Amino acid sequence: MKDADGQPFGNLQDLKVVNASSVVAGPFMCGLFAEQGADVIQVENTRVPDMYRLWPQSWSTERRNQRSMSLDIPSEQGRQVLFRLIADADMLVESSKGGTWASWGLTDEVLWEVNPRLVVVHISGFGLTGDPAYLRRASFDSIGQAFSGYLAINGFPDPLPPYVTKPYTGDFVTGLFGAWSALAAVLRSRQTGQGESIDLAQFESLVRLQASYLTDGLNKGLQAPRMGNLDSYGACNGTERCADGWVFVAVGGATAIRNMVTLFGLDGDPDFDGVIQSISRDKPERARKFVEKLEAFCAERTVAEVDAELGALGVAVSPVMTYQMMREHPHYQQRGVFETWEDLATGEDVTGAAPVPRFRNNPSKTVRGGAPRDFDTDTVLAEHGFTADEITALRADGVVGGPAA
Repeated sequence: MKDADGQPFGNLQDLKVVNASSVVAGPFMCGLFAEQGADVIQVENTRVPDMYRLWPQSWSTERRNQRSMSLDIPSEQGRQVLFRLIADADMLVESSKGGTWASWGLTDEVLWEVNPRLVVVHISGFGLTGDPAYLRRASFDSIGQAFSGYLAINGFPDPLPPYVTKPYTGDFVTGLFGAWSALAAVLRSRQTGQGESIDLAQFESLVRLQASYLTDGLNKGLQAPRMGNLDSYGACNGTERCADGWVFVAVGGATAIRNMVTLFGLDGDPDFDGVIQSISRDKPERARKFVEKLEAFCAERTVAEVDAELGALGVAVSPVMTYQMMREHPHYQQRGVFETWEDLATGEDVTGAAPVPRFRNNPSKTVRGGAPRDFDTDTVLAEHGFTADEITALRADGVVGGPAA
């Protein structure tokens, strides 16, 4: 991808990615590459548009800088087009049910015959190996959360149901696992000339996130209860109701807690002697006194007052921000957390999150928003050696093109 002045940019300006994935995890991963200047070619099914097009403004964000083409990959002609696309690519990303590409005859070995150094990323709900009954099962973010055990530890106690963390936590986390692993494989491939195949199961990404909850479950037989915003170790509420809204107070650290003890008039109470790094459940009387004081302190003040007073004491505290609050907050404004670009499909301005993180010497850029379906097909094909007559024939045969989104 080149910027508006036709210049390459970013740390990944020499990376070429063929993105044959859809919806969230794979495209998010590839979108991170595109924000850093990679040439990302999004290959969309000719028969059915990517489901994520149902949210056009979010599409404009999540597919920004990616070039959009359509291709009937399983067809014989589609295979040959794909081979031309990957011949000089660094990476191919797909997100079908486990084994789908192999069933099309597009095994890793076949792809490596075309490009031995290609890194192939297979993203699926349940992986490429394991119980055959699971490999071809359908999965979405919520299914990954359920099967991984992540859902069982989130939400409020029974009889309320477990809580799916939003939006698409498992998808986005899977995309992050995909991004680091794919770039690691590309580094090695460039050193050795040997490609790599990455089997990325969405549910396993969420298993990996569970820290002490998981290790306590596996090694001590402890199933962490659903506790809402409460913590299994710390005794404080986390969310606190103020006179005009909500704040989140993360109570921790010896200095911050000592300052709060003084603020609440608890100095001299034996329960608060010594260095205290957490208000923990194993000291119930200390916890009761502290939590009561904190609740009362917040209830008597506005969100802004609690945020200012506790923040000045070194306490980790934040208002529970709404989108309107975020737009108006000076820190958001001064960092440029949001940016606006013109949507290619509608010509309207779309505002979304600026690229994350911030690179000092080779910054990310938003060159354009996510493209309409089939927007770049002819250009991409021409770059890969197809003549105008060949492109016309491919369209006539339904190998590229297809119904509008």
